[in-house]
Formats: sequence, C-alpha cells, structure tokens
Amino acid sequence: MSDVAAINNLVQKRNQLKAEIAKVIVGQDDVVDQILVCIFSGGHALLIGVPGLAKTLLINTLSQALGLNFKRIQFTPDLMPSDILGSEILDENRHFKFIKGPVFSNIILADEINRTPPKTQAALLEAMQERSVTISGHNYKLDLPYFVLATQNPIEQEGTYPLPEAQLDRFMFAVKLEYPSFEEEVEVVKRTTSGQSQVINPLFTAEEIIDFQQLIRRIPVADNVIEYAVQLVSKTRPDNMLANEYVKNYLDWGAGPRASQNLILAAKTLAAFKGKFSPDIEDVQAVAVGILRHRIIKNYKADAEGISEEMIIQKLL
Repeated sequence: MSDVAAINNLVQKRNQLKAEIAKVIVGQDDVVDQILVCIFSGGHALLIGVPGLAKTLLINTLSQALGLNFKRIQFTPDLMPSDILGSEILDENRHFKFIKGPVFSNIILADEINRTPPKTQAALLEAMQERSVTISGHNYKLDLPYFVLATQNPIEQEGTYPLPEAQLDRFMFAVKLEYPSFEEEVEVVKRTTSGQSQVINPLFTAEEIIDFQQLIRRIPVADNVIEYAVQLVSKTRPDNMLANEYVKNYLDWGAGPRASQNLILAAKTLAAFKGKFSPDIEDVQAVAVGILRHRIIKNYKADAEGISEEMIIQKLL
C-alpha cells in the first residue's frame, strides 16, 4: 500500500474508532482527539480531571477498540516499584523465576499517579522512555505498541506527590477533562442506569498501529513549520531573546527541546487524521496547549493574579 493510500485508510479507521468510542463515552470529543493523536504519534498522555469524568472507562474502551492488551494500576502511597515491574521468586526447583508485573502490557492506565511516592513513580520512567524494563541486571523488552495513560486528580492535593518535571516531560500531552454539558450529563445518566451494555469491536491489530506510527514518521514537514514550532517553544523560556514581557513576568521556566519534537510529531498525526500529506502552522497551533501546559512553570505572581498556563500559551500563538 502506498503512503497516500495508507493515509486515506487511516482517516477512515480513525472515524470508525471515534464511532466505537462514542458507543460508550458521551462527549469529550477534544479529549478523545488528543489521546488518539498521542497514541498514533507513539507518545504518552496525562489526563487531569476530577473523579467521575469516565477517565478509566475511556481508556478501557479505547484499548478494546484498538484491539490491545490493557492493564490498570491503582497508585497508592504504599505501592512499591516491584508491584509495577514484577519481581523474581524462587520456584520449586530452587531457580529464580521472573514474574512479570502489570507494566507488561500494551496500554497501561496509571490511575492517580500522583498518589504514590517518587520512587514508585520513577518505576515507569524507563518503560516510558526506552520501552524496556531492567530488573536484577536483566533487560526485558516491552510489547509494542506501548502507551502509558496516567490520571491525576487536581483537587485533592493533601497526601499527594507532584510528578517530577523529568517525568512530566515524558508525557506528550497533558489533557484536561472538563465537566460534561447539561445535555451530555443527561445522556450519561440514561446510558449508565439502564441494563443495556455496548459491545466494542476491535478495529486494529498491534502491527497495524505500529505501521501507522511509522507512516506518520515518514510524513514530510516544511522547514518553516519546524522553525515555527521551535520558535514557539523558545518563546516560553523567560531568558530567551524571543520571550515577551508577559512570559518574563509570569514564568519561571519554559519548555525543553522535547516539546519541539512533540509539537511536530503531533502536528504530523493531526494532519494525517485530516487526510493531509504534510502539516502546516495551524496544525502546530492546534496541539500547542496540550503539549506545552505541563512543561511551563508559573511563578508566584501568575498564581496570585489567577493567570493560567492556557492563558500564557494563547499569548504566544
């Protein structure tokens, strides 16, 4: 199949995928779009939202529609790294045998990732970056495709451990989930209080998803689009000559080079979803908020004046 035909095929499959997800999930179109961009770009996503917004249900439904294995890890203060990665046990023949933990799957739901201490949070770092796990000197490769979709509750901050910046940077998107509209909530209540259940049909195989990820990597990008993405990220750094007074007033730190890479990858994926064969500046702008919001660090003045990350990013577009 030529790349042109493959992109047309991706457009159709993506529309079918959204239709399957809509059987269970009401609304949340922007959230679903960002997660799909993330998955086909080969990145990880951090979902930020209050309890009850169907974060777990969304990811479970998505894994079924993608035809991938799914594991859920509930992060708690007493969770140990071995509970995630697995551990070695002595079998009946007195030989050490490795029992794989839940990290060995295609889609990992790291539920309330900020509820566990940094030592356990860091157990996911190697898996997210290298797609492998090292235990007792042995390196184990993870099955591809591999995605970590972590959830975080923005309300309860007592007894939580904020994610380190190095780990936040490993997430391609930070996706904010909002409350549903009145009509959407009525539909949610109707669906969830009846006895009907929906069957989600798997639309992909693991090999197909990997092929689509490689296809997206091959999409060409014009130099001016790459330069725009790099300039946009440079503008978030207060000590950079491109930064405006607004950024210098309200930001302590800006985004790193990983943000520029992710902007281009996500723009390529978004362009492919639209049936285009190369991304433009509008595609970069469309993914900018989700990619930059968790990579910029506001100062005290911004907090005191109620300035949000989204407001700062919009000033740069």
